[in-house]
Amino acid sequence: MKLKALIFCMLFSIVSGAQTFELPEGKKYEKIKFKLVNNLIVLPAKINGAQFTFILDTGVSKPILFNFADQDSVDIKNVSEITIRGLGGGEPIKALKSTGNLLELNSFKNANQLVYIVLDKDLNFSPKLGMPVHGILGYDFFKNHIVEINYTNTFIKVHNPKNYKQSKNKKIEYLPLSLERKKAYIEAKALVKKNTVPVKLLIDTGSSDAVWLFENKIKGISIQHKYFEDFLGKGLSGDIYGKRTKIDQFKLGSYVIKDTKTAFPDSISVKYLTKKGERNGSVGGEVLKRFNWVFDYPNKQVSFKKNSNYKKPFWFRTSGMALQHGGLRYIKQSRVNAKKGLGNVSNNSFASNVTVSYDNEVVISLVPQIVVSNLREGSPAKDAGLKIGDVILEVNKKEAHKYKLQELTHMVDDLPGKKVVVLVERRGERLLFNLRIKNLFK
Repeated sequence: MKLKALIFCMLFSIVSGAQTFELPEGKKYEKIKFKLVNNLIVLPAKINGAQFTFILDTGVSKPILFNFADQDSVDIKNVSEITIRGLGGGEPIKALKSTGNLLELNSFKNANQLVYIVLDKDLNFSPKLGMPVHGILGYDFFKNHIVEINYTNTFIKVHNPKNYKQSKNKKIEYLPLSLERKKAYIEAKALVKKNTVPVKLLIDTGSSDAVWLFENKIKGISIQHKYFEDFLGKGLSGDIYGKRTKIDQFKLGSYVIKDTKTAFPDSISVKYLTKKGERNGSVGGEVLKRFNWVFDYPNKQVSFKKNSNYKKPFWFRTSGMALQHGGLRYIKQSRVNAKKGLGNVSNNSFASNVTVSYDNEVVISLVPQIVVSNLREGSPAKDAGLKIGDVILEVNKKEAHKYKLQELTHMVDDLPGKKVVVLVERRGERLLFNLRIKNLFK
């Protein structure tokens, strides 16, 4: 699957007090390396000296912590209880608000950071990404500095606005940035049913998806091609479902992306955004990664230039099954040890006085367990008989534990017409399934 879109609509009251990231005196910029996982920017940070991993998410205002599973102890300051709500059909959830924390990304620091803490064991994105993720970081990271995001070389440069000079490269495009309720919006155009429709979109680096549009028949935003019902992601208040399709074109500045992967979330998932004003949807990581960006919140401007990801095809969950980490499992492997030494008895001799003898032994190893976490109705995986909770052992005779989660996901989601053979374990029994991948839009 495509990690679910991590869009959160935070409904918090504004907290008083200075909460500002700062660079050291005289430093022009700080460079921060990140990992691009499932189109998401995952970067390391420290809170009160403890090491965490965050998703950089322009769709949220304050940092949110939701996973302490691999932390021995966490020192969080000045805690009080609040209620928050996000996308998804569930009820508001309880959370903690903590003030006065030290948040550090190398030398880029905030000594008085407000953090929200969601203590819900089901709200854990680590299994979906295949690596530990403890929270999300948003507006505070961007608000007073110029932030350069290089998706191809996977680094961020946070610039001091006083020292930053705009590039004179003529291939770079500029767009106005609208900041509302601490979230960033840009204007784009969508070609829907042969009509070009201007759309106001949330820039959402915390969404691994491409484009989300909210249906609005008056404005001309509705599904044009064939579509399929799909699980789109998980918000703070529950699962998000909707219709998955393509639009003819998506235009950002002068760049035109054809046959753009687009999702239309259902009305239940976005019912708390009914007061969204003129917002028509969001643009996420699968589009954003096709450009390198400079976010200039102080001057309300964004610039971008296409990169080597620009022409990459959009990814669809063609198998219909989502995978995630599901703990660990033991495997047995035969290993042959070579022993070098003097002797007359040898399984394989390379010189008159040197022999190499081999001992066969069984090695038991602990490896990540990959399980089926979601199945789409009418999909190849569902129709073949796979079930949620099945443990993936092999895909096309390749052992699952030898691949990263994202690699395995792309192996099961092959091109239309291809056959995918999946070996799973279910209640101690090994089962083999043949999936015939079909075109989702025919």
